[in-house]
Amino acid sequence: MEKSRCRQQLVFSVLFGLWLPCSLALTTPSSATTRPPTRAPSPTPTPTPSPSPSPQSPTARLKVRLSGYPRKHNEGRVELFHKGEWGTICDDDFSLHNANVLCRQLGFVSATGWTHSAKYGKGQGKIWLDNVLCNGGEKSIELCKSRGWGNSDCTHDEDAGVVCKDERIPGFVDSNVIDSNVRLKGGARVGEGRVEVLKDNEWGTVCDDRWNLQSASVVCRELGFGSAKEALTGGRMGQGMGPIYMNEVKCFGQERSIWNCPFKNITSEDCQHVEDASVRCNVPHMGLEDSIRLTGGRTRYEGRVEVLRLDTNGTQSWGLICGETWSTKEAIVVCRQLGLGYANQGVQETWYWDSSNVTEMIMSGVKCAGNEMSLGQCQHHKTLSCQKAAAKFAAGVICSDTTSDLVLNAPLVQQTVYIEDRPLHMLYCSAEEDCLSKSAAKADWPYGHRRLLRFSSQIHNIGRADFKPKAGRHSWIWHACHGHYHSMDIFTHYDLLSANGTRVAEGHKASFCLEDSDCQEGVSKRYECANFGDQGITVGCWDLYRHDIDCQWIDITDVRPGNYILQIVINPNQEVSESDFTNNAMKCNCKYDGHRVWLHNCHIGNQSKKTIKLPD
Repeated sequence: MEKSRCRQQLVFSVLFGLWLPCSLALTTPSSATTRPPTRAPSPTPTPTPSPSPSPQSPTARLKVRLSGYPRKHNEGRVELFHKGEWGTICDDDFSLHNANVLCRQLGFVSATGWTHSAKYGKGQGKIWLDNVLCNGGEKSIELCKSRGWGNSDCTHDEDAGVVCKDERIPGFVDSNVIDSNVRLKGGARVGEGRVEVLKDNEWGTVCDDRWNLQSASVVCRELGFGSAKEALTGGRMGQGMGPIYMNEVKCFGQERSIWNCPFKNITSEDCQHVEDASVRCNVPHMGLEDSIRLTGGRTRYEGRVEVLRLDTNGTQSWGLICGETWSTKEAIVVCRQLGLGYANQGVQETWYWDSSNVTEMIMSGVKCAGNEMSLGQCQHHKTLSCQKAAAKFAAGVICSDTTSDLVLNAPLVQQTVYIEDRPLHMLYCSAEEDCLSKSAAKADWPYGHRRLLRFSSQIHNIGRADFKPKAGRHSWIWHACHGHYHSMDIFTHYDLLSANGTRVAEGHKASFCLEDSDCQEGVSKRYECANFGDQGITVGCWDLYRHDIDCQWIDITDVRPGNYILQIVINPNQEVSESDFTNNAMKCNCKYDGHRVWLHNCHIGNQSKKTIKLPD
């Protein structure tokens, strides 16, 4: 009972940082890494097996892999393949020495850290090793001291993980790392999405011809989940933008990677993106949704956010989150933690939802990056600090199963770029809308000119819901000079960066006309700015900002000749929900000789693994 209570307090500390000391005598790991204690001694003393090496047959090389979510390719939950079954390692007595041994087995030069308490999610099956003690020089984790294979008193709440230095051992070939050459995009929840595979440094999709559960399960297990729950066809998780690499995939179900399955190469006549394959995986229960809930909303997808805490007397109670600084990023994490898909909106006031018995604010200053699995992984104030502490100012969310996804047409930027010297007398409206660099304010108006780096932007919505401004039309701002409304203060950022990433020039585009310029076959336009019409971008359509319109530029008047990086970011403040923010940025190499400009290697976000290298 006492052990259970201590474990419960550990969960609260991990999720919300509300650690309450447990009165039991708890063992601490033999590691410099500090972590909450996880185990109380048994009330009745029992002999503990003395640590001993746990070797396998010398002919069988131990297989090790990294798994779990979310993670990078060089980190994850540690899993070992023993007696024909994958299992985990308990975090008791885990140390950096252990992590170093495991990372070298995986082909990395060393470890930079390790994790406890199932940070990458709970594993399944056996817990193969417990109380592992390495000196750091062993060639395999099986040569370290432990309680022996399968001898453990842990649960999967204590699965250990490692973070390896992202540097490969020279000549290491047989890697067990589940590499990031497969990913899921467009899904509303963890473990679902459009299947994308990496080939020749470019991400592409899989055609749904003959797509089935066996093939989908290979993808799910490759990403560290269980088998597939559903194999979806017909672009159900949104349509990709890159090449389609695979057709008629025929996995048997036991393959380690989808690339090991038989498939046909694709031709443009075989398949279109409306036939992109996707999956829903069986995801191990992580328990994250047990410590948070929504109340007062009209449906289960909305409401004020309430979090669970453990009081000093050991009882549980619910409390509210201060709505100040609450944004879409925090709402994204809440919807993900509850398994409710995407966040349409983060709400700072919830007076219009039904009242609740919960009235006390217990958390404030929550700040998330947006990719966290729970609010407990976000920053927040150590002590409550909320100017408007009444319940009606509590944080709330509106979640949805579908959302938009914007992506820029990178080749068009590269094809349309040029330099224009524009007279100042033609730039009064642009200056009023802050589309010029700061030095323009000191210019001798209306004489002289500004040098502008111009290009076209074509922004596609490849998501599963229309992209619409966060603000309703009643709050749009009329700009008389250009004669149009702004529905978003900043819709796109344009930056010219130096080799070390320092901004040397910038521009921005307000959403003065979010509309459907054109659509793919079979899709009708829905948004048109004329006559104060609705603004937005329909799924399957795109908005074109031509190079010859105002503010479609970067003012480079003060930029010296040299080699730079052009960066364009759509929806930079993430004010509007999207299923994938990683494809909102585009980068190009830019060479400027003082008279002309050249762009090359333009690519979207992490669509390419190529490192941008400036030309000689």
